[in-house]
Amino acid sequence: MVRISTAFAAAPSTVKTRVNFDVPRGGCDCHVHVLDPARFPYLPQRPYTPASATIEDLRDLLRELRLDRVVIVQPPRMYGADNACILDAVRQLGQNARAIAVIDKTTPRDMLEEMAAAGFRGVRLAFDLSGMTDPVAIMAAIGAVTEQIRGLNWHLNFSTRLSLIAQLKDYIAQLPVPVVFDHFGQAAAAQGANQPGFDALIDLVGMGGVYVKISGANRISERAPNYSDATPLAQALVKSNPDRILWGSDWPHLPGPPWKRLTEISPPLPIDNGLVLNQLPNWEADPVIRKKILVDNPARLYGFEPIAG
Repeated sequence: MVRISTAFAAAPSTVKTRVNFDVPRGGCDCHVHVLDPARFPYLPQRPYTPASATIEDLRDLLRELRLDRVVIVQPPRMYGADNACILDAVRQLGQNARAIAVIDKTTPRDMLEEMAAAGFRGVRLAFDLSGMTDPVAIMAAIGAVTEQIRGLNWHLNFSTRLSLIAQLKDYIAQLPVPVVFDHFGQAAAAQGANQPGFDALIDLVGMGGVYVKISGANRISERAPNYSDATPLAQALVKSNPDRILWGSDWPHLPGPPWKRLTEISPPLPIDNGLVLNQLPNWEADPVIRKKILVDNPARLYGFEPIAG
């Protein structure tokens, strides 16, 4: 068993820049992770050991970003299909939290129903992390999961690249459940809105069955710290269908390779989440549409109750 230093138990604030626009009530961060290895040990076969990012750290993030709601996404490299950590988190956070699971074919129906009752609303299929690239095998996997979650009112949350989205466009369009793509569909910001495959994403969003998260801009951009080259992509997606756009911070910004040894902490990327959220008015100037992105669209997709008052 790998011992994790308690020196990393408290994550530093990732909001260095104060939010500089009016965030509407009920605003939601639609993509975060919770990592609590002290209570929920990581998988022994994980590729690296990230720092913890606990519920208390998440509460601090939401308070500093002036957001009321959150969607916690299972990190498959750390916890696989064991959703105990985020199940505990969503129960502690209550009605303003939802979660996205990772499951496998051994996940029992009663566990799916327990998670649904606690606030889970979808399944994450991280094809990019699993190394799956064969469209036939991927369609088979999607079909199996779609059948597995039948009747739960869940959606499918894909983490995959544009080339695969383009290959599977017609298949995705006919799926009987909503689909969500993470992180701009992994478009490359430097290649702009005319890059191969981005038109397929635009078409799917425009048809209304697909949502896309304008999240994780640092993953696609070459222009830190404000990721200005992501602006044309965000604007094109919003224009295609403002009712199908979500925003997410991607906190706590898990690092990519090269990683440290498992016995050492691989620290999170130094992303300023206040500065990232402040890009939203640059991506969409209309506060009515920003409210759709931050409040209305998440409420519809994840089933949040109306804001009182």
